[in-house]
Amino acid sequence: MSATQHTRRGFLKALPFGALALFGLVPRRLAGWSVFRSTDHPDPRPGIDASKVLTADQLTNPAAAPIYDMIREIPQIADGIRCNCGCADLPGYYSLLTCYEGGGMAQFCAICQGQARLAHRRVGEGQSLDQIRKAIDARFGQPSLDGIFSRRSRAEGTPRSPGAWCGDLPTG
Repeated sequence: MSATQHTRRGFLKALPFGALALFGLVPRRLAGWSVFRSTDHPDPRPGIDASKVLTADQLTNPAAAPIYDMIREIPQIADGIRCNCGCADLPGYYSLLTCYEGGGMAQFCAICQGQARLAHRRVGEGQSLDQIRKAIDARFGQPSLDGIFSRRSRAEGTPRSPGAWCGDLPTG
């Protein structure tokens, strides 16, 4: 049997992990689920700036304003980072910077916020875009839907914006 075919035995072995992952009790990567395969980071667009990043007055979640300020300081870096929450695979999204523009889905996304904090901190340490990308990949891994069904956010009733595919990963 080839590597691309799945056996009934393999399916039955994965079934308990899949059920647990469905309810957020086991990370989906451990259950073998991964929706977003590409981990390529985009090239920063020439002349990109932070003019489209939402201001504090435009946010529906005022607590996210400091993170938006961080992104506003590093638009060229943020535009060279692929967001790992899954939004990068949606139409109109290009990079982590895009998460902070338009509808501002990053204001409710722990993954977008965590990547922004990490990138901002690493820029402050003098690291290059390539070094920051490696740190983001190590911290946030391959994009997937691991956090959609976050237990803590469900319990707290945290609101989700339409299209916030993000979970409740620790940020920082």
